[in-house]
Amino acid sequence: MKRIGVLTSGGDAPGMNAAVRAVVRTALSKEMEVFGIRKGYAGLVNGLFEEMNARSVSNILHHGGTILQSSRCPEFHKPEVVQKAVDVAKNAGIEGLVVIGGDGSFRGARDLSETGLPTVGIPGTIDNDIGCTDYTIGFDTALNTVKDAIDKIRDTAQSHERCSIIEVMGRGAGYIAAYVAIACGAEAAIIPEQPYDFQKDIIQPILDNKKRGKESNLIVVAEGVGGSVEMAKCIEMITGIETRATVLGHIQRGGSPTVNDRMLASRMGVHAVKLLHEGIGNRIVAVKNDEIVDYDILEGLQMEKSFKKDIMKMERVLSM
Repeated sequence: MKRIGVLTSGGDAPGMNAAVRAVVRTALSKEMEVFGIRKGYAGLVNGLFEEMNARSVSNILHHGGTILQSSRCPEFHKPEVVQKAVDVAKNAGIEGLVVIGGDGSFRGARDLSETGLPTVGIPGTIDNDIGCTDYTIGFDTALNTVKDAIDKIRDTAQSHERCSIIEVMGRGAGYIAAYVAIACGAEAAIIPEQPYDFQKDIIQPILDNKKRGKESNLIVVAEGVGGSVEMAKCIEMITGIETRATVLGHIQRGGSPTVNDRMLASRMGVHAVKLLHEGIGNRIVAVKNDEIVDYDILEGLQMEKSFKKDIMKMERVLSM
């Protein structure tokens, strides 16, 4: 291949810019032309292309979000829209594509590959919910953002002897909730992957802590469970302890990416270009046991990410 494109799709994640940078500079090192595609799949369909050079991606490593911008493109599931995207790309001389995004973005990448545009996906989502990879770009940064917020909320909770409910992002996955619960010393983590008993898993630990003289409590709730505001009202009514709920929201998607996310994004970007340079498409780049690997997109999408039970066992032991 002599000319490729790169786009970011779906929700933004810290580290996407590092991946774009790696794609551009690796392609240039292989004497390939590379075009940035603005606004995700919508930009692909509408031909929002601009040629990129080494300077196009200077000083972007430390920025969150994506310089290429992103968008949702619901109509991209229609075969005629996918065909139009392939035609637009080929008319511009683009022979392959790198897509940085989550599972929805990868379904689009699969359709593009099957329609005649070799495409490689790079997992960029703070949710860490892609089955074929141990970690996704943006997850580590989101954890650190949530950790900083919870540490601050804990200070206030302790000052006022409150219970704090923190609702974090993750869609239907509880990875952010479970990891930060351990890192921040929460009394409980409530996640979609594991059923919970309100009395046993939330109320009783709070009452036990009260007897032991503990002055504050922290419960982390994944957005896939939700209901943190109502949960706070119930806790206060049952225990008599003043309880506040905080929904952290999109603060978790922004911010300067951590070293781990910058490194992961860079490694994945290099690998994606290597595949396209060899004429290989329809792949998802992943990290397994700290090694960069790749899978067939369909295979990767079908792989389930089983939640490690030892993480929750550890959370319970350490929350005593």
